[in-house]
Amino acid sequence: MSDVLALLTWTNLLFLLQGLGLTLVISALSIALSVVLGALISIMRGSSHKVLRGIAIAYVELFKNTPLLLWIMFTFFVAQLPPLPAAVVAFTLFTAASVAEIVRGGLASVPRGQYEAAQSQGFSAPQMYLYIIMPQALRNMVPALLSQFVTTIKDTSYLWGAMALQELMGRGMILMNSYNSTVQIFAIFALLALIYFIVCFTLSQIVRAYQRKLKGAR
Repeated sequence: MSDVLALLTWTNLLFLLQGLGLTLVISALSIALSVVLGALISIMRGSSHKVLRGIAIAYVELFKNTPLLLWIMFTFFVAQLPPLPAAVVAFTLFTAASVAEIVRGGLASVPRGQYEAAQSQGFSAPQMYLYIIMPQALRNMVPALLSQFVTTIKDTSYLWGAMALQELMGRGMILMNSYNSTVQIFAIFALLALIYFIVCFTLSQIVRAYQRKLKGAR
């Protein structure tokens, strides 16, 4: 027990929380950028233009059927981006494929009459999506986007092994090198698991609360 208490110092906790901060920054940036890219891909996929539709379908299938770790390695070792931009770009490209499907479902939930009403008022396609369709679709997409945010937070644990980026898992591995006791190493793993659980469970509860609110509004 004393071995476990020895590692629970403010310095160690602050060290891990700084890693959590980087994890959340990477995840938030990736989700924000992937929403923009995913929305564009989704709109392209619903286009009547065969080339645009083909590019969108190919993009989604490519990233949905290849591992995230491959793209992390590509942006870091092949594109030779610095670690943080490499992580954000890799996660954005990969997550945009899933977000595109979420956006497609959100757009499909908007009644067809809304599209026709916007067109009858003389809105261009960009104006129609920006001012009429997307605001309505976004309400239905929020739970799925928050769930994707949770997935992204957990997936950042790949970054330490791929590029030694000091996010939460990376800092946990660094901390383990300072202790030799098996009990302490397992305690650090348990602490990391607890931090991930608290963050992801909190976001999951927000998703559930929002879904209940959405059902109540209907």
